[in-house]
Amino acid sequence: MHDPIYLLAEALGTRLKTLDLRLALAESCTGGGIAKAITDVPGSSGWFDRGFVTYSNDAKIDMLGVKPETLAKVGAVSEEAALEMVAGALTHSHADVALAVTGIAGPDGGTPTKPVGTVFIAWQARGAVGVCLQKQFSGDRQSIRQQATLFCLQQLLQWLEPPTSP
Repeated sequence: MHDPIYLLAEALGTRLKTLDLRLALAESCTGGGIAKAITDVPGSSGWFDRGFVTYSNDAKIDMLGVKPETLAKVGAVSEEAALEMVAGALTHSHADVALAVTGIAGPDGGTPTKPVGTVFIAWQARGAVGVCLQKQFSGDRQSIRQQATLFCLQQLLQWLEPPTSP
């Protein structure tokens, strides 16, 4: 039996193949964990275009085109940064859809307004406006990263579900 992350990645791949879409990722706090989960699935090269692990602010600027002003004004862990990251992942890939995640996995780095476990997840389809969600996870560094990976895969899968008829 595979773990829930693998099963979600597998289901995501099936959905993306069915829709004939390719995915790109821009990861910060998960450190490539989502891309690893996806590439653990055989055949993922048919629906996964690329992943950017942009851990530093410089990487976010250089690889994804995140504006230095955004990082200076609101920080890397923000809705604005996540939305710029996801837009950059689409700009710098051949993907049809993208997801970006940025957050504070801990054990340090948290503030009263952005405690450890604060994560922003953004997703966007090419030619559309990005959407961002803020989540608060708890636990140690590994647990927060695992929860973020699981949640991101769940969100992508849910986002790509066909609308249900009334």
